[in-house]
Amino acid sequence: MSHAPTSVEERPKPVTTTAPKNSLSSRTLPRLAPLGFAAVALALGVGIGVAAGWHSRTQWGLISALLFLVISYVATTVVENQRQAKDRLATSVVWVCFLIAIVPLASLLWTTVSRGAERLDGYFLTHSMAGVLGSEASGGVYHALIGTLEQVGIATAISAPIGLLTAVYLVEYGKGALAKAVTFFVDVMTGIPSIVAGLFILSIMLMAGLQPSGLMGALALTILMVPVVVRSTEEMLKLVPNELREASLALGIPKWRTILKVVLPTAIGGITTGVMLAIARIAGETAPIMLLVFGSQLINPNPFEGAQSSLPFYIWEQYKIGEPAAYDRAWAAALVLIAFVMILNLVARGIARWKAPKTGR
Repeated sequence: MSHAPTSVEERPKPVTTTAPKNSLSSRTLPRLAPLGFAAVALALGVGIGVAAGWHSRTQWGLISALLFLVISYVATTVVENQRQAKDRLATSVVWVCFLIAIVPLASLLWTTVSRGAERLDGYFLTHSMAGVLGSEASGGVYHALIGTLEQVGIATAISAPIGLLTAVYLVEYGKGALAKAVTFFVDVMTGIPSIVAGLFILSIMLMAGLQPSGLMGALALTILMVPVVVRSTEEMLKLVPNELREASLALGIPKWRTILKVVLPTAIGGITTGVMLAIARIAGETAPIMLLVFGSQLINPNPFEGAQSSLPFYIWEQYKIGEPAAYDRAWAAALVLIAFVMILNLVARGIARWKAPKTGR
């Protein structure tokens, strides 16, 4: 009896080879290495500036920024590789540009707070300059604060609805030549100098025989505020997904109700931010107030009759006096103006968060 030859197939043994180490992760710098680079660059920048006899801290900062970029690139190239060095260089450039942009703002805020806090108190906020000489240390900003609140409030009450409705038309309905013309004029109005808006209202005052008042100043501020509201609101409405509009329309809801109940609530946060930016744009304008409101040392709560003051006009007026006491009042008024804009932003963000549609997880 013959048996068929049987052959056992031997399975090849797995070959274990050591994978080559990834060159991108072979050596890495510590996580806090950028802070060390910044400290070394700052020390070198200050040392070079002192050795060269430069007394400007701006020069020291610029030298330190350049050294920080060079040190980051060279150290990353040596320790890691050139690819990571380029990535770190780009990141370092972003941080340097951010610091260059934030330093003037921080310096401005620090100077305003330190100089203005010395004079800012309850008396300053509740008294006017009626019967107060420029060299005297008394007097306050109450009349200017009332004027700013009324003028900015009137301008916002006029321009916010106009700007909002114009943006809704451009995004939801605008087609053809009319929409293009409106967009063109909004872009042109965005760059109009404030003095031009003041001169326009002044010409109307002269033709109609009207007297200076807070309302005239508010109308000039409205011209400056409307294009900012239109442009910011238009961009926010464009960010609303079309799927939300289509879903609402598919349920048989009219378009106007879709805009009112779906589109606007979705974009309310950005719209509110745009309105606040427009308010900040007009709150510091001085030229239209000088032409149309004339300024006053007395408290005038009626914006429709008689001259008024405002915080920007008050700051310019006190600086023009040239006395130390007047300078202190100017810095305190500048601090009040910054606080006014900041409080408005906080209140507007709170309202926007409250009115925003609730989203589930």
